Amino acid sequence: MASAEQLKALVKSHISRDDRQFYSVAMQVAAHEAKVGHGKLAEELRDMIDAAKARVVRSESGKPVPLARPRGELANLLSVTYPKNRLADMVLDAQASQQLHRILKEQRLFARIREHGLSPRRKLLLVGPPGTGKTMTASVLAGELGVPLFLVRLDALITKFMGETAAKLRQVFDAIAEIRGVYFFDEFDAIGSQRGLANDVGEIRRVLNSFLQMIEHDDSNSLIIAATNHPEILDHALFRRFDDMIEYHLPTATQAGELIRSRLGGFVPKPFPLKTLAKKAEGLSYAEIRRAVDDAIKEAVMHDEERATQERLSLALQERRQLSQKLANNNKTASNHAGSTSR
Repeated sequence: MASAEQLKALVKSHISRDDRQFYSVAMQVAAHEAKVGHGKLAEELRDMIDAAKARVVRSESGKPVPLARPRGELANLLSVTYPKNRLADMVLDAQASQQLHRILKEQRLFARIREHGLSPRRKLLLVGPPGTGKTMTASVLAGELGVPLFLVRLDALITKFMGETAAKLRQVFDAIAEIRGVYFFDEFDAIGSQRGLANDVGEIRRVLNSFLQMIEHDDSNSLIIAATNHPEILDHALFRRFDDMIEYHLPTATQAGELIRSRLGGFVPKPFPLKTLAKKAEGLSYAEIRRAVDDAIKEAVMHDEERATQERLSLALQERRQLSQKLANNNKTASNHAGSTSR
């Protein structure tokens, strides 16, 4: 059993709300029990500690305590949600699915890995086209681990005043250390682009240098996730700061059909024209397919119908394709205009 000194250390760390010390002493107790042959007890203690470290503290009502909500100036830099998404909600290729399962496993066994002087994967870079699941991944990781999801608001973070952005970034990393959660930097290329590019400005270069230093020295229990549609313009020094890079792609025909069927739920038409709909979804992102399916379901609801029809699904997918092509053409035109202006 725990020694007198360990019992006193447990009580003292609990009173002072020093969770890190509490878990450290508890792991020492578990290690001692294993050493004296109480393997089952040691395993139970470790599982309890791992489970405790994988959750955010919650109030008696089951809602997250107010401590997990940013206050003051930090409230302008971070927006918080409490997702309930699960990995089963996503349609992923085998590689991305394997990587996410491994990350979740390491997070759930966080304390055990740290006990051996190792670090679980928790600094992640997500790359891929828009609508392929990067934002959803951040929500799923938060939902699976029972921790809050903090979206870093780059519009509030980046300012034109020298040094101010780096100071705000420091506040974000202080929060990362103090409140366990998933911290999501979306459109990360806004601060992570290569130093020395033609359109590079001094303040952004300083912010990137600050980010590199802060993420390098971060040893918190939080997950830091950066997502970008343009990995090719990221500074090369960034890649070695991340524990894992997950690539996202447009869905295959099989994945598109699986997503359509899953999203339809009880509204799936009978018979379900899987191949026909999957072909019509070809080239669309996961997000575009989900919106198209939702549009078809809404039409069924508004017409008091129990199932979506093939015709409405096909029309909704066609509309999403046209919108996607229009946006792509507009972006291409804007890019060409910007290129001609800079010459």
